[in-house]
Amino acid sequence: MKIPHSLMMFGLLILPGVVLSKENQTGKRHKVSSLKVTCLSTMLADRGIGEWGYAALVEVDGQKILFDTGNRPDTVLKNAETLGVDLTDVTHVFLSHNHRDHAGGLVALRKTMSKHNPKAFSKVHVGKGIFSDRVRKRNQILEVKAQYEATGGEFVIHTKEHQLFPGVWITGPIERIHPERNWGGSGKINTAQGQVEDNIPEDQSLVIDTEQGFVLISGCGHAGMINTMEHITSKIHPGKITTAIGGFHLVRATDEHLAWTAKKLKAFGVSKLIGAHCTGIHALYTLKDLMKWSRSDAVVGSVGDSFELTSGINAGYIAR
Repeated sequence: MKIPHSLMMFGLLILPGVVLSKENQTGKRHKVSSLKVTCLSTMLADRGIGEWGYAALVEVDGQKILFDTGNRPDTVLKNAETLGVDLTDVTHVFLSHNHRDHAGGLVALRKTMSKHNPKAFSKVHVGKGIFSDRVRKRNQILEVKAQYEATGGEFVIHTKEHQLFPGVWITGPIERIHPERNWGGSGKINTAQGQVEDNIPEDQSLVIDTEQGFVLISGCGHAGMINTMEHITSKIHPGKITTAIGGFHLVRATDEHLAWTAKKLKAFGVSKLIGAHCTGIHALYTLKDLMKWSRSDAVVGSVGDSFELTSGINAGYIAR
């Protein structure tokens, strides 16, 4: 694929929703046949180290993607070692947004794993706006960016939905249709038109297309859990979203908002939820009750838990 020179800026590759698979170009959906998602960073842990952060290894049809990189530099490295997870053959990293608790482990992972494989952690997929100039505070990702690029790594900026591998989709930045204000509300971004509210415009998620339906993986869901699902079914493909994994920033949601969320989740067909990181324990159990899920269908995410197409949720001992 030839990349136009106009899309290369300051050493960053900007992809405006390039679609890689011939199946998609002819209108045929590719659905993955194997998928395993393993949590490598979150607060709850009966194995490894817990922290305020998120990371998960996504293994799909022979490919590996690290979704976010945790908070502390060595958390994902140590947890992978404890769990017996091999990261040396991971080339692609996905960052959901600019916050340190999702990007803090990137440089250490690149430096450590590139000793074993020069291509390890060499491409990082981010949403447009992640490097924006934040007002009154340094954008935390800029320091990470400089250190990472010094190792020869490359950031790939996505402006819209993009098929990374057949059946594996990056949402790109998500339109805010519903008023799910899943961010602090006090931050500002400097733009050519002046200062605007920092609503984490780069927030993006990963979506896996399977025979059962979509599997959504989210870092914080600052764009909103339901907005993200609306984006998937309108911009990628219409269809059921059966599983949601990761952080969804419902920790401060009112019971009224959770009831609205549950109603929407039912409409999308969601039947399984691993609510890690900023989802909130009360929020998860409120949704579980409203959705009438069993204890095996909705769990608080913990280090080492996993989801597989064949067996569903494999929860950690403390989360069962």
